[in-house]
Amino acid sequence: MLEINPDIQFKKELIKTSQAPLSKCMQCGTCSVVCSLAPDDKPFPRKEMIWAAWGIRDQLMGNADIWLCHQCGDCSTYCPRGVKPADVLSALRQMSYRYYARPSCIARMMSEVKWLPLALIFPVVIIAVILALAGTLKIPDGSVNYSKFFPHAWLNSSFTLITLISYGLAVYSLKNFIKDLRRQFPDLKFKGGILLQMLRSSRTIAIHTKFGSCSVNRFRKWAHLLVFYGFNLLLLVTVYAIYAALTHRYPLGFFNPFKILGNLAAFMLVIGLGMMIVKRLVGRKTVNSNYSDWLLLISLLLLTLSGVVIEWARFGNWGSAYHLYFFHLVCVWFVIIYLPYTKFGHTFYRLVAISVADAAGRK
Repeated sequence: MLEINPDIQFKKELIKTSQAPLSKCMQCGTCSVVCSLAPDDKPFPRKEMIWAAWGIRDQLMGNADIWLCHQCGDCSTYCPRGVKPADVLSALRQMSYRYYARPSCIARMMSEVKWLPLALIFPVVIIAVILALAGTLKIPDGSVNYSKFFPHAWLNSSFTLITLISYGLAVYSLKNFIKDLRRQFPDLKFKGGILLQMLRSSRTIAIHTKFGSCSVNRFRKWAHLLVFYGFNLLLLVTVYAIYAALTHRYPLGFFNPFKILGNLAAFMLVIGLGMMIVKRLVGRKTVNSNYSDWLLLISLLLLTLSGVVIEWARFGNWGSAYHLYFFHLVCVWFVIIYLPYTKFGHTFYRLVAISVADAAGRK
């Protein structure tokens, strides 16, 4: 027997995050019927809408099904009462990484606009302190050379250490997430371990097969593919840039293959993010966009554009180059170091949830 323990505060937070009128849901089941991704056995999102209306947090946190949803909006489009189940599941995903993230105060800071100034000040202060310790907290003379402003040894070591700490805490959070997922599948067993299962399941994310199953917003697949591969290409270029710095081959020339690849990745990101932004602006009736959505889109866009601008600034020897470079580093912090605490972290949570669902045979 299922013990019902309503959490009224949880329900209020869910309504605030989703902007969905949960009280209007009449449990007709249309949302589950029209969803092409919902499994035949215990399909979503109807049961999640029941739990949401009751505020049953224990059934919603650590629920793999809310991560099988790709927010295409089919359920919201055909909902006869305008409850927008897609927005409810999206809000539940955002509340999930806030619930599991450690320390939770950072996740809370990154999810509410009132804490944005603090979220900005924190990396600014840390970067300034690192520059002060390196003895380079000043504008260098001569032609633009970013390594004079932020020596590569200090940049690579400090940012790598901070990122490892952030992602180490993320691994701890994911372990708790997996522990709760196992409650849904008590007989779950991974063939070869969770990491091998994640590798097998990553194909679904790599080619975005689930996005193609949606009927209302099918074009989202292409926008997400551009952003997904554009971002991963930039990560590859960044890794090479660190290697080049360690081997004294940096800065890269304009026609260096990795420089060209980086510019191509930036172009893919700008196009993909532009498609997402336009769709969210014109498709508000289908999918609700909240602060977390816009924070991710804008921070990714600013990271990409600032990276292109500081490239021009170096080749053009702009006087404002170092100020722009500092701004770019803050953008790097927002996207890379804050990743486990923003909507971007859903990449890891979705992969883990899909892996667990695949291992349990829930497709």
